[in-house]
Amino acid sequence: MGLKRKIFSALKDNIIPGLFLWCIGIAVVASYYLNESTRSLFHGIIQLKEEYGFLYSAISTSLFGGLIPFIFMRLSGRDQVGNSLFHGVVFVAYWALRGVDVDSFYRLQGWIFGNGVDWQTIFFKVCVDQFIYCVFWATPVTAGFYSLKEADFSFGKWKKEKKGSYLVQMIIVFTVSTWLVWIPGTAIIYSLPAPLQIPLFNLTLCFFVILVSVFSKKEKAV
Repeated sequence: MGLKRKIFSALKDNIIPGLFLWCIGIAVVASYYLNESTRSLFHGIIQLKEEYGFLYSAISTSLFGGLIPFIFMRLSGRDQVGNSLFHGVVFVAYWALRGVDVDSFYRLQGWIFGNGVDWQTIFFKVCVDQFIYCVFWATPVTAGFYSLKEADFSFGKWKKEKKGSYLVQMIIVFTVSTWLVWIPGTAIIYSLPAPLQIPLFNLTLCFFVILVSVFSKKEKAV
């Protein structure tokens, strides 16, 4: 399958999940700003995030980005490659580290642009997030991780099976297709106060990682 067809196929696959994720995000934001009855729940989450900081981000992201999607993929029969326990541990560890990574980036964004929720601040944060952070770091790391996963986390097998052009194409496809989901998604995330951004990111990530895993499985079959 050519690069253009892969990109088009990925975009097509992402449209409905993207709409679903945006609806969840908008519902969370609306609930925070408009529903007084949920305010205590949000304040509880804020207190947890502020008290535990990076530890909260590591644990919550490992759960929503790693453990839950991993269990879903296994139980649904979409991922039966390799040792189940080993893959689960790697998934949890990887997304724990990424949780700290994302939290650090969000803090940096707050330091540079402030933590306001006005449209100008959100606009600049989304641009830096999607066109700098994701293009040069987050997407290549994700593509590399999932290509290594396809090789059963064996570097020898990965070097033998995965050519450089394959990884480059995977990065390009991931970058373009994830923009469809994450440009609106990050705008929604940055609409919340800073302590709630990681929790909403995790909720969105949970569904998105499942989507990436399914796409990665399709790519292997092509």
